[in-house]
Parts: sequence; structure tokens; C-alpha cells
Amino acid sequence: MDILRTKPIARIKADGAAEGGLRRDLGLKDLIGFGVGIVIGTGIFTLTGIQAKVNAGPGIALSFVVAGLVSLFAALCYAELAAAVPTAGSAYTYAYATIGEVFAWIIGWDLLLEFGLGAAVVSRSWSGYLADLFGLPPELFTEEAPVNIGAILIIVVLGVVATVGIRESARVTNGLVLVKVAISVFVVIVGAFFVTRSNLTPFIPDSVPAEQGGSAMDRPLIETFLGGAPSHFGVAGILTAAAVVFFAYTGFEAVANLGEESKNPARDMPRALIGTLLACTLLYVLVSIVLTGMVEYTDIDSSAPLSKAFEVVGASWAGDLVAIAAVAGLTSVILVELVTMGRIGYAMGRDGLIPPAVAKVSPKYGTPVRFTIGVVVVCALMGGFIPIEDLSEMVSIGALFAFLLVSLAVPILRRTKPDLARPFKVPFSPVIPILSGLACVYLMMNLAIATWLRFLIWFALGIAIYVVYGRLHSKVGEEADEAGAPS
Repeated sequence: MDILRTKPIARIKADGAAEGGLRRDLGLKDLIGFGVGIVIGTGIFTLTGIQAKVNAGPGIALSFVVAGLVSLFAALCYAELAAAVPTAGSAYTYAYATIGEVFAWIIGWDLLLEFGLGAAVVSRSWSGYLADLFGLPPELFTEEAPVNIGAILIIVVLGVVATVGIRESARVTNGLVLVKVAISVFVVIVGAFFVTRSNLTPFIPDSVPAEQGGSAMDRPLIETFLGGAPSHFGVAGILTAAAVVFFAYTGFEAVANLGEESKNPARDMPRALIGTLLACTLLYVLVSIVLTGMVEYTDIDSSAPLSKAFEVVGASWAGDLVAIAAVAGLTSVILVELVTMGRIGYAMGRDGLIPPAVAKVSPKYGTPVRFTIGVVVVCALMGGFIPIEDLSEMVSIGALFAFLLVSLAVPILRRTKPDLARPFKVPFSPVIPILSGLACVYLMMNLAIATWLRFLIWFALGIAIYVVYGRLHSKVGEEADEAGAPS
């Protein structure tokens, strides 16, 4: 079947080495900067408090451990593939090389959803934090605004940076990462002096029935299948929170999209992926313990949990530092997401699944300027006009689906391409890839039914575009037709 044709590994490597492609300007420090830059953002500044209050209590720290472990398994799979096949397409290209073109298209379409929606949502969070920090007019910079000018402006400004070049993007990202990590560590140290042991007891609150009146569409899919009554807290609450705070880890895979711009991908990609994940997991766990230790989890503020917690204990000056870290953190998240979408579009255009002219690399800037401008416009419109709702689950399900396919790709590629040079190998394969895939499926099952329906609608739209355009213009398909043999 032509929709299951695969792209040869040799062709993928040749595309990456071709003239007129992306520039190899990034070292290990830059890769880790991009990774931490996109991971530490809305999750640490917002979701920690919300999920502690609603689902997990002080056990939110365990939720981050669970989500971090699943991410680590996925990161090991990404590391093997990124070192062996350094490419701009990441999971999209891995799927193309292993399980077929239609799956590659699905994952590319899925990643555009994840990063595009993430950039729009984070831009509105950024605007709100900026308004709070500087007292800006709420009718222009908060959820009260009919048009969120702040969200539009930050996406446009960072879009210019992403368009001008990867070297400039790396410099901006590295600077912002230093600011937000330094302030976050400082806040953890200061917050530790205000931790009260009684606030952390019980560490895992007893399970309680969910309040009546909520929509059935908001129930986790697994509860519907198993027939259990909706509940909060307890072990089930920790797992539900883990599925949601997984949003806080989404984006580390963006590092894998920079394979064609890394100076030494075989050595640096595994180190950057795993190093990013370990650093962020440690910071998340520490922040969640400090937050729930400073304030009783039932009293955590949902809108600005960290800064309000410091106000409660009489250290409002530290809350101002949190706001500064949030602005810096969210800025870097938006920038890396815009850069990542450009690379995914570039890879898909190079393969003919979207019009190649749209994703062409500019000889002046060395970036896919047209595609980047396109995603900037779309993200700015979403950020400016669509209010923030509970959209983190949509980003989570997109990332988990990508991780699932990457986990499957590792054992498949080992069987189909046993002689491929692998500078890094997942230990205990295929056990860890299988565990990674099963864990992704389980966390996806803990997301709401409404989230699954939205995801399936986006999925169906992507399949329609592939059938109408991508399948007919595929470069791999055209080459197979010219050769007169099946691909």
C-alpha cells in the first residue's frame, strides 16, 4: 500500500547533508538551552498549583515523578533515534523511516497541533503575567481583553527572532533560561524556610467523590471504560494529575527537531535530551514540595499559585521574582515552539507532503522563513482572540501520541535496519520502549473524553489533507513511480 511506504534512512541523511539546508550552528549548551527553554514554563508556574488543589494535594510531587519517568523512557527512545538519524523532522521523520508515510503525516500534523496550540496558550499566560508585574491595562493584556494585544505582540516579536536565524534564537533562549532557572532555584531555597510540615500531611489525601454537576465529557476516559465513580485525590488523583502535568514536560522532544542544526548530533543529542529532562524533573519536584509545604493545598490560588503563596507567608517580594521568572520562562517557551514548528514544516515540505515552496529555506537567514511566518500569523490570531480554557490536556494528548509512535519506532527500526550505526542505544530494549508505549497509552486514557474528541476531529482533518494533497505529491512516491517499483 502506498500510504505505508517508508523513506530510506540513506535518503534522510542525504537530505540533511544537502546544500541549501539548515545550518549546523548549535552545540550541547545551545541544545540544552532550547530544551530547558521550552519545558520550564506554564507547567511550573500554573499547573503545579492547580493540580495540587484539584487532584493530588502534596502528592503532586509524585505526579511529577510519574510523568517524568514516562518522559524519561520516551527521551531514551528519542535519544537513540536522534543520534542515529539526526533530522529536522524528529518523530515525523522517525515514523516515515519505520512505520510508513501515513503515520509520518499523522505525527507531523499532531506535532503542529501540540506546538501551535501551546504557543498560543502560553502567549496569553505571558501577557497576563506581564500585566500583573507592571500594572498594565487589563482590557489589553488579560483575559478580560476582547483582543489580547500582549499575546499578539510577543508572538510577532519572537516570530521575527525565529525567522532571522537559529543562532540568534539560541542566544535569546539561553539568556532567558539563565534568568528563569536562577530565579526558580532561588525561590525554592527561600520557600523552603516557610515550609510547614503539617501542610504536607497527609502527603496523599484520601480519595473523595467528585462534585456532582460536571459534564460527563470532562471525565477521564479510563473511568468511563472501567465504570468507576469520578473521584479526586488518592492514588487515582495522583495518576490523573500526572496525565495533566505531563503538559509541563511537553517540548523536550523539540531538541530532536534540531538534529540537522547540531554540530555533533551523535554525541550531543542524547546528552541534551536526557540532561534537559533530568534537570527539569528535579526542579518540578522541588517546586511542588515547597508550594504545598508553604500553603495548605486546599488554599492554593489557581491563577498565580507560586506568587500568591509567598504573599500568604509574608514574602511578597519573592512573589515579584516569581513573576519575573514567569515572564522570562514563558518567553523562551513561545520562541522554541515557533522554531520547532518551522523545522517540522521544513521536513514535511522537503518530502512533498505540503507544498515545498511554503517550507523552503531562505538562503539569507538559513531558516524556513515562509512557513515560520505562516505559523506566527496563525498563533498570533489564536493568542489574540481565543480565551484561555483548560487546553493543557490537548497539548498533553498530542505529545503522548508522538511519544507512543517514537517508542514503537525504536524496536521496529532495530529489526528492519539492524546494521544502522547507533551512537546511543536504549538500554534493555525492547523492554523500555514497550514500557514507554504502554505508559503513554495509560496516561492518555486518564485524559478527558472531550479532549479525545477534539483530538480525533483534528486527526480526521489531517487525514483529509493527506489524502487530497500529501499522498499525491509525496517525493518518495514519485521516485518509486519513476523507478517502476513499489516503495
